[in-house]
Amino acid sequence: MKNVKIGGVPEHFNLAWHLTIKSGAYQAENINLRWQDYPEGTGAMCKGLRAGDIDIAILLTEGIVKDIIAGNPSKIVQTFVQSPLIWGVHVANNSKFETVAQLKGRKAAISRYGSGSHLMTYVNAENYHWNLDTDLNFEIINNLEGAVKGLTEGKADYFLWEKFMTKPIVDQGVFRRISDCPTPWPCFVIAAREDFIKNHEPVLKSILDIINKTTADFKSIPSIDKTIANRYNLHFEDVQDWLNLTEWSQELIDEHMLIEIQQTLFKLGIIPKTKSFDSLTHRV
Repeated sequence: MKNVKIGGVPEHFNLAWHLTIKSGAYQAENINLRWQDYPEGTGAMCKGLRAGDIDIAILLTEGIVKDIIAGNPSKIVQTFVQSPLIWGVHVANNSKFETVAQLKGRKAAISRYGSGSHLMTYVNAENYHWNLDTDLNFEIINNLEGAVKGLTEGKADYFLWEKFMTKPIVDQGVFRRISDCPTPWPCFVIAAREDFIKNHEPVLKSILDIINKTTADFKSIPSIDKTIANRYNLHFEDVQDWLNLTEWSQELIDEHMLIEIQQTLFKLGIIPKTKSFDSLTHRV
């Protein structure tokens, strides 16, 4: 039995992994796939890949591209979710801010530097033509719970996070969502450490084959909307909206798309250089 460590955020996007692990699909292929939740997000997973704490991660496209360019010894092996991630721009419910324009120069809550919540503040700022050197300030809050505390106590003024995961907090009157900021690219990819790819590529291929069969038919799983709503404490109608908006992928990321992502990150000053498609990806 080959032990494999995999990490991802504890969100509805990753339910397919839990279903396939619970079904015993990997054990049937002599693979003991062990899941590790990373509520802190992509920055923490990049750190986990670097440290060898995990072999594989499902993480935000822009975050792993940035970290591979910065020296993370990993490669993108597949797109996981093809559709954009819709980030909500949130403020505290009692905040004076009503529009994104009013947030110019204010402090953004981020889970950590290099995280999606950090990188997407740059995308949001670029959308509004802000000065990226002077109009962005940050407060590290670690996770969603930290964001609630940070915005409520006034340590930060706004926070970008996936809109459906934060909607219960909006519904409770803790946050207000004043705008949306979709990623201009596929939101989640699967990345693996280079040494794991080199030494265990057949194992990696088996894992991808299993998850891809599940995601290809994910929306047709009986009562999947009810399962997601119950497991992640989401409203049934919101889950149905999310399912309609979300498309999984079973392919390696498109080369032209990866070039566009790098060009955007370079323009925003998030990466110091661009790299070739082959240096960022590996086709299993």
